[in-house]
Amino acid sequence: MLPHLPEGFTAVVAGANGGIGSAILQSLLSSPQTGHVIAVSRFPLVFEHPKLDSITADITTTTGRQALCERVNGRPVHLLFNAIGLLHDASHSIQPEKRLEQLDEVSFAQVMYINAAIPALLLAALKPSLQGKHATIIASLSARVGSITDNGYGGWYSYRASKAAHNMLLRTAAIELKRLNKQSIVLCLHPGTTDTPLSKPFQARVPTEKLFSAEFVAKQLIDVMAKRSPEETGSFWDWAGEPIDW
Repeated sequence: MLPHLPEGFTAVVAGANGGIGSAILQSLLSSPQTGHVIAVSRFPLVFEHPKLDSITADITTTTGRQALCERVNGRPVHLLFNAIGLLHDASHSIQPEKRLEQLDEVSFAQVMYINAAIPALLLAALKPSLQGKHATIIASLSARVGSITDNGYGGWYSYRASKAAHNMLLRTAAIELKRLNKQSIVLCLHPGTTDTPLSKPFQARVPTEKLFSAEFVAKQLIDVMAKRSPEETGSFWDWAGEPIDW
């Protein structure tokens, strides 16, 4: 499954109740290579599994991250997969902006916090379990729209900026973690347009062949992770295994 990691490895999945997070979780639980999966989500998981240790916590809060750290209890983490992200939230009137005049400082701050700050804070909280001499992969969902080079259409100011910031924070963390664990691999991953609630309001113009199931995306992203080496830490890849320019 993931040749860089040992047999019976320990994984942490953040956002395990979301579309992609749930699919990644199921893939990990079904693999004989996986030993233990700590899954954290805001709402309880509706199933049990011998390899599964589920935590109901909101890791966008200090309390939630502390609860996760207490459950990890300092043990080595071989895979950390972050599937938490925010594109829209009707309850807080958050939508992707099409024009500059639609920018709102409160919405902008929230999108930046969830998409950029939280992945970095998650790594900071679990840092003792990521450093050392054990193989570890840290993967966090990004988006192609976070690429400055690839931005040819404009719009989506907050989301684009938050994913660009996400990428910078993960690349910077990769440099620090490489000093502390030479076997660490930090990856920013673009899943493509996936049939989840996050993309639901924007699927109308997406060709059928470019709208992926969460199960397909999980399989593809695991394959991308499986092909990476420590020399590629701090890099940005799409679901098809192609590198993305920053």
